[in-house]
Amino acid sequence: MLRLTTGRVGSLLARRATAAVTTSSTRMASKEVSESVDMSQPMYWDRVDIPLPDRPYKDVLTDADKSLKQKEKGPWGQLTKEEKIALYRLTFCKTYPEMKQQTAEWKTVIGGIFFFLGFTGLVIWWQSVYVYPPRPRTFDDEWKSQQLKRMLDMKINPIQGISAKWDYEKGQWK
Repeated sequence: MLRLTTGRVGSLLARRATAAVTTSSTRMASKEVSESVDMSQPMYWDRVDIPLPDRPYKDVLTDADKSLKQKEKGPWGQLTKEEKIALYRLTFCKTYPEMKQQTAEWKTVIGGIFFFLGFTGLVIWWQSVYVYPPRPRTFDDEWKSQQLKRMLDMKINPIQGISAKWDYEKGQWK
């Protein structure tokens, strides 16, 4: 009875110790916690099919960005080209040509395909050399010619088969 109680107390203490070690303060101290993203909040993304994201690219504005936003409320003819570009970059990260720019990912895909094709070829070669038995002698050309000669000598299927197409007098095919 005493052993049973000791075992229960020991497991209870082990559970509490495990819970104490895995608290959030310990996890935060290890610096391995990734920042969680609240998916219920509006998010920013660059997509060609959705031209206006839920929120602007930059949420936190510096003093220079705030003054530029104030200038935006005035006539746009007074803004310089650089200021217009800076205003665009506050709202969007990439332009359409930047989003549509092709990447070199196709090279990686083709390289992966060739790698796996080569690896598959090596496996097939290895199996043909070390795993599969040698080809039977019945597949050799010499064996096939001897088999054909024997079939003709035995006159196998003489009405419509192979013997019907052989001229026995001349010794050649009809």
